[in-house]
Amino acid sequence: MTTRRDFLAGAAALAAAGGPGINSSWANQKIQLGIQLYTVRDDLAKDYEGTLKKLHAIGLRVVQANLVMAGKSAADQRKLYDSMGFTWDSIHASGPALRDTAQATIDQARAVGIKNITCSFPLYPTDRATLMSGAPIDDWKRNAAIFNKIGALCKDAGMTFAFHNHSIEFKTIEGVPVYDTLLAYTDPSLVSMEMDIGWVRASGADPVAYLTKYPKRFTALHIKDLTSEGIPNTNNKMNSAIIGTGVMDWKPTLAAARKAAVSRAYLEIEEPYNPSPLGMVEASYNYLKGKI
Repeated sequence: MTTRRDFLAGAAALAAAGGPGINSSWANQKIQLGIQLYTVRDDLAKDYEGTLKKLHAIGLRVVQANLVMAGKSAADQRKLYDSMGFTWDSIHASGPALRDTAQATIDQARAVGIKNITCSFPLYPTDRATLMSGAPIDDWKRNAAIFNKIGALCKDAGMTFAFHNHSIEFKTIEGVPVYDTLLAYTDPSLVSMEMDIGWVRASGADPVAYLTKYPKRFTALHIKDLTSEGIPNTNNKMNSAIIGTGVMDWKPTLAAARKAAVSRAYLEIEEPYNPSPLGMVEASYNYLKGKI
């Protein structure tokens, strides 16, 4: 009798064997460092252009944002980023934008030159309390199914699709992390993974182990560090640290990323901020410079 664990083991082997746009050139490629603008959202709300100038002065040239960010439309963002020399080709989206109106979201993104859409949070169950307390396996399979569907729509539009994890995806069902279920039930040719290293570590899982086991599935990273307080947990709790001052061991982590399909890494720092979002970004960027 084939158990769910046996099925996932076989499916995971297949999932590890392929990935969107992967060829022999992916191994040991250079990883470009950018920033997920969620990190400085409060600063953007106060002074969007001024905040971007500060990020530019730090040395950052790549941004990841939402289609609407701090009141700025996608078209306005595109004009601003282009005028300041920033590359913007990836967005985060979730909720109704992907669950109910995926094609419209894809069309809007494509119109401003976006090449990748990354789902930033599970789409099912729609009730957050159920999701946080522990969604049943059927909901995770439903997430995988809709990711495959959106991935196909993105592919038809000449774009790629990815999923971004938190720590809730490392809750286990029958001893198997639901993240492994997502890996097993999503089509590698349609769905890649943006590994949030901090959330993987917060859950008690090992980012290096996943990057090593599924090298072709991971095409992007979110880079964050954290203190040991409250770890492990699968309830999306962490205390951020400046990169290089927390619990992460960056040498093996970045080495594993360079051997995987990862081409882009985004700084994303969560609250609480100490000393400030921009202060943490600058110190983190300076630590990573030359290491990534």
